[in-house]
Amino acid sequence: MHGIPTRCTLVSVIPIRGDGDNARTLLLHRAEAHLHGLWTYAAGHLEAGEKAWQAAVRELAEETGLRPTALYSADQCETYYDVREECIAVVPAFVAYVEADAIVRLDDEHDDHVWLPFPEAIARLPFGGQRTLYAHVHREFVLRPPAPTLRMPL
Repeated sequence: MHGIPTRCTLVSVIPIRGDGDNARTLLLHRAEAHLHGLWTYAAGHLEAGEKAWQAAVRELAEETGLRPTALYSADQCETYYDVREECIAVVPAFVAYVEADAIVRLDDEHDDHVWLPFPEAIARLPFGGQRTLYAHVHREFVLRPPAPTLRMPL
């Protein structure tokens, strides 16, 4: 059978601090070759035996030093064509609420960060799928309380 394989080996996580009109989300500026110079968010590969939500918590900690006070499935997956792997990538997204005064400690993959209101963050994101995901998170996790069934155990 011919076709393009579908792979799910990555997760992404969108941090939120504050609520309502004071809600801010974190964008990270890429320093490494892949996506160099673009504003994006914490994401990474699943490790052997790891659940997707566990990878989201780990990646957030590794890339930003942040620990969520609550973690939710975003109830969305990004999908895109990955030319390097010749596959359709499916990336489960998670929403991490963090303390309003949480300190970001960047890893070597990033050289800057910024907390922005969602409309400003959406404007900076380079890919349509990312902008769609952030608009969904704003609507379903900031403008209204998230569905309790989407909450992950920590």
